[in-house]
Amino acid sequence: MQGAHVLWFEALGRGDVGRVGGKNASLGEMVSGLAAAGVRVPSGFATTAEAYWGFLDANDLRPVIGRALDDLAAGKASLADTGAAVRAAMLRGDWPDETAEAIRAAYRELCRRAGRADADVAVRSSATAEDLPDASFAGQQETFLNIRGEGALLEACRRCYASLFTDRAIAYRQAKGFDHTKVALSVGVQLMVRSDVGGAGVMFSIDTESGFDKVVLINAAWGLGENVVQGAVNPDEYAVFKPFLDDERLTPIVEKTLGGKDKKMIYATGEARPTRNVPTSAAEREAFVLNDEEILQLARWACVIERHYGRPMDMEWAKDGETGELSIVQARPETVQSRRTSAMLRSYRIKSKGRRLVAGMSIGDAVVSGRVCLIDSPREIDRFVPGSVLVTRTTDPDWVPVMKQAAAIVTDEGGRTSHAAIVSRELGLPAVVGAGDATRVLHGEQEVTVSCAEGEEGFVYEGIAEVECRDLDVASAPDTRTKVMLNMANPAAAARWWRMPADGVGLARMEFVISNHIKIHPMALVKFDALKDAEAKAKIAALTRGYARDRTEYFVDRLARGLAQIAAASHPDPVIVRMSDFKTNEYAGLLGGAEFEPEEENPMLGFRGASRYYSPRYRDGFALECAAIRRLRRDMGFSNVVVMIPFCRTLAEADRVLEVMAQNGLRRGQDGLDVYVMCEIPANVILARGFAERFDGFSIGSNDLTQLTLGVDRDSAELAELFDEQDEAVKWMIRRVIAEAHAAGAKVGLCGQAPSDHPEFAEFLVDCGIDSISVSPDSFLAVKAKVAEREAAMAGAA
Repeated sequence: MQGAHVLWFEALGRGDVGRVGGKNASLGEMVSGLAAAGVRVPSGFATTAEAYWGFLDANDLRPVIGRALDDLAAGKASLADTGAAVRAAMLRGDWPDETAEAIRAAYRELCRRAGRADADVAVRSSATAEDLPDASFAGQQETFLNIRGEGALLEACRRCYASLFTDRAIAYRQAKGFDHTKVALSVGVQLMVRSDVGGAGVMFSIDTESGFDKVVLINAAWGLGENVVQGAVNPDEYAVFKPFLDDERLTPIVEKTLGGKDKKMIYATGEARPTRNVPTSAAEREAFVLNDEEILQLARWACVIERHYGRPMDMEWAKDGETGELSIVQARPETVQSRRTSAMLRSYRIKSKGRRLVAGMSIGDAVVSGRVCLIDSPREIDRFVPGSVLVTRTTDPDWVPVMKQAAAIVTDEGGRTSHAAIVSRELGLPAVVGAGDATRVLHGEQEVTVSCAEGEEGFVYEGIAEVECRDLDVASAPDTRTKVMLNMANPAAAARWWRMPADGVGLARMEFVISNHIKIHPMALVKFDALKDAEAKAKIAALTRGYARDRTEYFVDRLARGLAQIAAASHPDPVIVRMSDFKTNEYAGLLGGAEFEPEEENPMLGFRGASRYYSPRYRDGFALECAAIRRLRRDMGFSNVVVMIPFCRTLAEADRVLEVMAQNGLRRGQDGLDVYVMCEIPANVILARGFAERFDGFSIGSNDLTQLTLGVDRDSAELAELFDEQDEAVKWMIRRVIAEAHAAGAKVGLCGQAPSDHPEFAEFLVDCGIDSISVSPDSFLAVKAKVAEREAAMAGAA
């Protein structure tokens, strides 16, 4: 009779949801269908829906459950009282003899397979309406880890049955329209992976914020994975670019962020509960849970699983600390981003805002203002004011009823795959998770603005911000001969625009990555030991923890990964990366920078751009920039990256820069490397033929070109009315360089705000035959339409 009550994973497939629930059917599908592809899934078995119904009937529980749910529907009982009554009745139930013996026998066989008596197992609930493509049921039922022995297993299985009627599960089924009396529960019993002495986490085969489908997102923490799932720790985060995973020569890890990981869940011995949380060591907090090889292995498995199921997937993984082996312990459909089919993008721009109060990981892409409601426990739900900004330490499934009433959510703890993040996405709410000290800094009834529209990092600002919101219909973009590209600076925001039908990135600003993601002057890393500023040195040491052997690797690694996020979002279209173009006063503002920068009266015309790259003052710093580009193209695989040199004053200077680049492994033309030059100095126009012999293309920087053509300081309020990119002298310059570049066989584009602000300027550029125009993402559709309109008019006139 074991088959009526218990089924082994290898006998199950995705068509068995009705018998063993979505979670267990998926485990069976992987065991039977993916083992040949190398995906490792721990052995186990599942109790059947028949066993569940048999348990109810043996204890005459169906009438008890029916009456309780009828009273709830009629308003005669509260949700809490209903759930408590049903759970108590189920926990009092006795196992039918046949079911109990089937579970015991299966457990004994599992122990035999594991080669040890009383094997430690994970006991997980799997509802027959769970993990469907349109309903995640995340965390609605219970999981019990490190269960040993037949008696403990039967008790854990009974508690799983009872968890079908937790308050949160009842409320969730009501919201999703499932009939409580038709949902059964299967219990999955699976050999434990010893991640208590290793690590574990969650993995998605799609970007959970933007829906970008070319990355695998992995979260990782030390110990058992429940802390990651529950959002009780701030985990490490890794992102991997899927299209390059088949090439084993490449390492396409586009993001590696070290999480706080302040605690870990381990096995408990001699205690009432089988697991407990303990603090992590300083060494664990400062180390990544996974090495690059392990990250790539998991990402490849994610792709295998996604292809097998034919949809984006949400997976849990574990690393055995004793054997070093990785395993997949759960897989279910991703239920939020994969269902977004709208071609509409909503763009938010904060026009004015108050002081930044806290920051964390951004969930969603909206901006919301409201009053703070600080809640410590779901027992205080009655205090919550609907429409408020919910601020708390962390959330679990018991919080769902109050989360539904919130305008936004802010938590101290958790990562992108935490409960708070998953439910916020499902509810369509902006959330800032892992903020650290939000419950200490924010207070009840305080007016704040929660912003998740500025990339991967989310912010809480003081007061009610002024926000502009626009809807962008990407499906309406027409085809054009002239390429319309995007200006991009923030790597964290790049994936947000992946649906935009742009022709690539016309300007990726390296200096933004340096100032926001690195924050340290590269020469302060090259000459770290000689730094005189003790305070700056201490801050640099803290930022570069984990890179103590070679602190310059911190710069190369973070710069390469930051730019990789931009390159990935536009691949295979070109991404033109401008090498650093800080002015000396801006460089001096980086950590340790003051010791390496001269003081200048006019930094705008001073030691900037190309002149720095071969100078003894900065040559070693430029070598780090080149190393990052080389890693980005050669090791990660982003050969779509084009290098651009800014503020190159003379042909001799161009030769010197190209020579230094070649010495640092970036030789123009080698491995398909194109090198462009910014056209922002009149000399670039006057000597366009000479520059075209040395570079593959020009990008017109209209701001500096206007400033230097008209002799107008672009930052001067007194001269603001004279600063005009449409002045005839500036237009002559632009017309001339386009003609000269084309005559020499070089490409030419323009990156600037003028085509966005002045439609007639975009028409002028099209008339000149420019190859590309690069604009901000929120201006893209308007400029694209104007370009198409002008091209159509020219075609009609011809």
